[in-house]
Amino acid sequence: MRIEIKPNGTRLRIDPARRQFLLGVAGTLLAGPAIANVPVAYDANAMPPMDSRAGFIEWMKKNRGEDAGFLGQRWDRFQALLAHKDVWDKRDMRAYLMTPREEFVTKANLSRAYEWHYLDIGYGVTITGPHSVARMTNSLEIRRGDKVLEIGTGSGYQSAYLSNLTDKVFSIEIIKPLAARTRALYDGLIAKGYSEYKAIHTRNADGYYGWQEEAPFDKIIVTCGIDHIPPPLLQQLKPNGMMVIPVGPPGAQHVLKVTKHQEADGTFNVVRADIYNGGTLSFVPFTKLEGGAIKGTHNGP
Repeated sequence: MRIEIKPNGTRLRIDPARRQFLLGVAGTLLAGPAIANVPVAYDANAMPPMDSRAGFIEWMKKNRGEDAGFLGQRWDRFQALLAHKDVWDKRDMRAYLMTPREEFVTKANLSRAYEWHYLDIGYGVTITGPHSVARMTNSLEIRRGDKVLEIGTGSGYQSAYLSNLTDKVFSIEIIKPLAARTRALYDGLIAKGYSEYKAIHTRNADGYYGWQEEAPFDKIIVTCGIDHIPPPLLQQLKPNGMMVIPVGPPGAQHVLKVTKHQEADGTFNVVRADIYNGGTLSFVPFTKLEGGAIKGTHNGP
């Protein structure tokens, strides 16, 4: 136990772990609605209704205990995802519908949680817009049991989404206080019954070098822009594994689906496809660590 003395002389006992959790949450300005404990245990095979707005909202209220207002917004954005062909696989549709994006935005942006575009989350970074998250994730064709690495934990929304597709999610965040904040958010939601987030393993590190101790990975998703594909990430991808990564100059990246094909003779052939058919997006830069401090970005070899 740690003892702190308040200005009036009162002695207050605070458990160090609890104190760290409270500091992490309080410092975020994250303010999703106060979700009560999830009423029904998580079932990876449970599928919310996808044929009606009212049916979806009612099912989610009963099984997940979530706010009807945000559920309605989630459903409306889902219809837009379908219309723009940003999600097409049934399991990926489920992953989107089961992930409460409102829990991963800041208090200032709570009313905008389901808007089209990215939103600021502090530290000079953003939460990626739902259309990009959906298309990038669906392009990876993730299946239960796949080992997935995410570069750029950020708000935590992407990994939360992934945890509805597989039970093996590994995520790296370079900004130390943001990494701590998001880990505290996950732990708080797990305590409320979002047990799927137990699948998410996090660390504070430079994602350029991947997570060698946990390699190889079936799938890798990079959520920050860079002008080349990091060789360590390609090396840590399994044979016939896939990666999605924004590649290009600042502010104009092409989101590439990279497949590491293994040929019959054992050699590898890297195949690239543009998931936006030539269109460009703007992602936060892929920064680097030097001596424990973030300094600039990783430039092409």
